[in-house]
Amino acid sequence: MPAMDKQSLVLVDGSYYLFRAYHAMPEFTNARGEPTGALYGVVNMLRKLLREEQPDYFAVVFDAKGKSFRNDMYADYKAHRPPTPDNLIVQIEPLHEIIRALGLPLLCVDGVEADDVIATLAVKAQAAGMTTLISTGDKDLAQLVNDDIALINTMNNARYDRAGVIEKYGVPPERIIDYLAIIGDSTDNIPGVHKAGPKTAVKWLAEYGSLEGIIAAADSIKGKVGGYLRDSLHQLPLNKQLITLKTDVALAVAPPELLICPQDAAALGAHYVRWGFRSWLPELNGTGKAEHRGASAKDPAERGYITLLDESGWQAWLERIHAAPLTAFDTETTSLAYMDAELVGMSFATDAHSAAYLPLAHDYPGAPKQLGRAAVLAELRPWLESAQHKKVGQNLKYDKNVLARYGITLRGIAHDCMLQSYVLDSTAVRHDLDSLAQKYLDRQTTRYEDIAGKGAKQLSFNQIALAEAAPYAAEDADISLQLHQHLWPKLTAQKKCCELYTDIELPLLSVISDMERGGVQIDTAMLAEQSQGLAEAMQVLEQDAFELAGERFNIGSPKQIQAILYEKLGLPVLSRTPKGQPSTAEAVLQELAIDYPLPKLILEHRSVNKLKSAYTDKLPLLVNRHTGRVHTSYHQAIAATGRLSSSDPNLQNIPIRTEAGRKIRQAFTCPRGHILLAADYSQIELRIMAHLSGDETLLAAFNNNADIHQSTAAEVFALPPAQISGEQRRAAKAINFGLIYGMSAWGLAKQLGIQRSAAQDYVDRYFQRYPAVRAYMDKVREQAREAGYVETLFGRRLYVPEIRSRHAARRQYAERTAINAPMQGTAADIIKRAMLAIDRELLQTNDEIKMIMQVHDELVFEVRAEAAEKYQPAIARLMGEAALLDVPLLVDIGSGQNWDEAH
Repeated sequence: MPAMDKQSLVLVDGSYYLFRAYHAMPEFTNARGEPTGALYGVVNMLRKLLREEQPDYFAVVFDAKGKSFRNDMYADYKAHRPPTPDNLIVQIEPLHEIIRALGLPLLCVDGVEADDVIATLAVKAQAAGMTTLISTGDKDLAQLVNDDIALINTMNNARYDRAGVIEKYGVPPERIIDYLAIIGDSTDNIPGVHKAGPKTAVKWLAEYGSLEGIIAAADSIKGKVGGYLRDSLHQLPLNKQLITLKTDVALAVAPPELLICPQDAAALGAHYVRWGFRSWLPELNGTGKAEHRGASAKDPAERGYITLLDESGWQAWLERIHAAPLTAFDTETTSLAYMDAELVGMSFATDAHSAAYLPLAHDYPGAPKQLGRAAVLAELRPWLESAQHKKVGQNLKYDKNVLARYGITLRGIAHDCMLQSYVLDSTAVRHDLDSLAQKYLDRQTTRYEDIAGKGAKQLSFNQIALAEAAPYAAEDADISLQLHQHLWPKLTAQKKCCELYTDIELPLLSVISDMERGGVQIDTAMLAEQSQGLAEAMQVLEQDAFELAGERFNIGSPKQIQAILYEKLGLPVLSRTPKGQPSTAEAVLQELAIDYPLPKLILEHRSVNKLKSAYTDKLPLLVNRHTGRVHTSYHQAIAATGRLSSSDPNLQNIPIRTEAGRKIRQAFTCPRGHILLAADYSQIELRIMAHLSGDETLLAAFNNNADIHQSTAAEVFALPPAQISGEQRRAAKAINFGLIYGMSAWGLAKQLGIQRSAAQDYVDRYFQRYPAVRAYMDKVREQAREAGYVETLFGRRLYVPEIRSRHAARRQYAERTAINAPMQGTAADIIKRAMLAIDRELLQTNDEIKMIMQVHDELVFEVRAEAAEKYQPAIARLMGEAALLDVPLLVDIGSGQNWDEAH
């Protein structure tokens, strides 16, 4: 067996065990009638393997969907395999989720099979001085066995080292490929020599030494089987190729990176309950009382969750929240769309582990009588609108918007745990309540789908029985309070982060809420006309494309585009998909479009189609039936840099560089007697770069109000500004913006259409003229490597953990992020500070002007026409004063009857 003093790696052939478990286990189902046999079998095997082997490194490897490179070698490879049973398919994704919750690395690589990935990792592990144990029942993997690599079949506990392989198959590991080539593999549809079974294969290999020796001696092998051998001579070399495992698969991870992470006990508990594996729950915390969803019907009562159905109970809680220094508050509604959501109930928590749910509008057969919504809101209004009564919650902007529909202005928002988490680590993937509870409290909360179902049959909250709805709602308030109690000390320990939260993010919540509910007017008739025009443009582009192709084809089908471009027209293949097919990705088509007209037409068609489907067709559908306006949702806790994002509609992605894109902005209009003002920071990120780097030449250019791109061109090309050509200014602009986004000389060359050597020369000359910029970039990279994060001017931290990665591409991406993030993040902070200042000075008690949109570095206002002129200087001043930099913050302001005109 492999030496025991080396670090050990266990590789599990997940695909093999999934199919074996499915066919070997009884037809187990959970309480919902869903199949669980394969899930149980594989997870049980993994738990046993971890317990018994206790390896240093571990990975579970699955086959990817689709064909592998072997299908290109042999069209009938695995052709006779029946389709995967539906009862097995539905268990695959839950299995992957459980594996990840177990803390185990999971690998699945397109274009190759799990065996090839395992072979590559095993060989790399041996080169790194590690031993490998491969958990499988697949005989192909026996070809890998040597002094450092062994096999184990957990299904029957059989273990094979070199001697074990010889004992089982009659040949050593280095002859397994020849052995299998002779006998074939019916599972993979590889035909062996007819009538030549294992005994014959062992006999021939013992006598002739190898497959090549057998082929050379084929004419001398007598009997029927000799004839069958000669009939198969054309097939045997291919068999050997098909059976030989790849050991050089390009992988994103190396064996030393396959670390076993801590288990996610909360997620595992939820899965074990969901799939009926309750006997494993006690192992999660060693007490037999694992915290998990639905673990006990007594949980709500034990946690102090109550339902308020009578007047006396409600009055007691009303007194309680009036007396409490801080109350967690949450609403339950009929919709996530805040402009349409109807209030169903509210929950409150003043102490951790206890909460109350006040149902108001549950409507289902047998629903108990509830207190009247109008009467309760009237009683609760003083508390809700009081700034002295402090509230905490999760995404309270939503609750504020919902209550506004009932004429109530929610005040006293002291804390929001979503924003607390976001400020502490904006690079975290999610900041929703369920994710935060798992991350910070190690608790699996009840998810909405657990009580409401999924898909088309999902219930709205008013349709859910109180037995399930009340504990769910009460838990939301309880967890919000607990998260605040956990996160607030972390924030106060970081002075800058705490100020960012209290001075910017938290007060901005109310400003954004007002902006969302105000909405923006849309000209639906104009959009309908634009849709028609775009449809006609698409038809013209299609006809032109058909003419160039010489035939009709589906211009939206990558497969048909691939056939036309590469098979029929013979265009050069610049890139391939993971499956080896010529790529039709946008970046590839853009490069082809430089020299060929058809890819250019296809790109134009895609662009027009995107405008039509995402905007001219969709925007009219988003007009609210009550207000006649479109109300986007702004998200404070998504973009890692601190920028706001928006959805339904996404205002950030409306294109402005094409005529068709600008026309869409023409449909954003204002009521009669009003005008739109658009105020946009001028080159804000370049100005921030000048401030952060302290480069004297760059600072001087901005302080002298010079054309920065012309100034840069003058520096790079060593010419007076007056002699700079348009082409040279364009190159300088590409350098100015490209470098702050980490653009390489290669990227610059591609953008400008010049040789890479010329682009490198531009970059070198830029840094010669702006040496402090290079010094700043080097300093930021080093700081990021040391601290693991970078900061904006106002203390927003942006974590870049992969800057220490051994993977070059990931490390380089993290370095580019580290350079750009302080500039983009500072720009985000500045415009947020400007929004707060404008709200305080101009908007709070003024019905002449309102802020209706924020898009990147731009604010859009709807103003009474006669008052527009007086507000422009004030807006420019407040935006310019949002940060004190070593260069001025310039603001361009335009006005018009629509958004496009205002530019």
